[in-house]
Amino acid sequence: MSSDLRVVKLGENIGARIDGVRLGEVDAQTARAINEAMLEHKVVFFRGQHHLDDETQFAFARCMGVPTSPHPTLKFDGERVMRLDSEEGGRANQWHTDVTFVDRIPKASILRAVELPPYGGTTTWTSTVAAYRQLPKALQELADNLWAMHNNQFDYAQVDPAKVAELLAKAGSGSKYVREFGATHFEAHHPVVRVHPETGERALLLGNFVKRILDVSASESQALFRMFQDRITWLENTIRWSWELGDVAMWDNRATQHYAISDYGDQRRRMHRVTLAGDVPVGVNGESSRVIAGDASDYSVIDNPKRLVA
Repeated sequence: MSSDLRVVKLGENIGARIDGVRLGEVDAQTARAINEAMLEHKVVFFRGQHHLDDETQFAFARCMGVPTSPHPTLKFDGERVMRLDSEEGGRANQWHTDVTFVDRIPKASILRAVELPPYGGTTTWTSTVAAYRQLPKALQELADNLWAMHNNQFDYAQVDPAKVAELLAKAGSGSKYVREFGATHFEAHHPVVRVHPETGERALLLGNFVKRILDVSASESQALFRMFQDRITWLENTIRWSWELGDVAMWDNRATQHYAISDYGDQRRRMHRVTLAGDVPVGVNGESSRVIAGDASDYSVIDNPKRLVA
């Protein structure tokens, strides 16, 4: 491990910067240190990684876990990296945990800034572990016993209805977020509270792929979702990152939600992402998430990590 590696805490509930590391093919000891920092701080940031390209970003991802294919439904011409381009509808401006509509929710994502607008374009992350911890005991017990239905009926990367007709009218790649995202229906039932497979912490598993809370009425579902989701997005649980070229963010997708803030008008913003395979969530009572529709085996293996903390 590089003796220069330093972890700088940025917030009480979430966020740290890791200095003194050149990303690419890192050694096993450095990879463990980065993973431990991510587990503790939920999202970690690296500055000055200008040397990275898609190949070396993917090489770093392989050091940290098992990369997935870019996306369960969106196609990237055989590429191993997912390209999020604002000119092609790639604006993830909704609170979400990545790809919760499959059973094997990704462990982590590694995001690299490729082209940035002259203003705006920040990203905010929030700790779903801190949100659960802050709940009164009665609400924790309620959440522990709830389940939710997640599916891919809409694309978190293209949620503006006014843009749909425009995207469909375009030739080429601009329409793929509309045409491809819902082409294969995925649905999974997940516990509202999952037990983190490495830390043992409890985290709220919600976000805007949730369509309803199970076994309650529609109005009750809406009220329950709003109550818990509002707690997740308390500002005290968040960190907002102002991107610079050369920046890389890596976050624990099992313990966070994130929101890419669309405040840069028609300027272009391009980010490249590699996602790491994760496990099937397990609830407080030991019950695992269930597949309702769709087969995610071509997207990702199931990667069950060794638990680090009792």
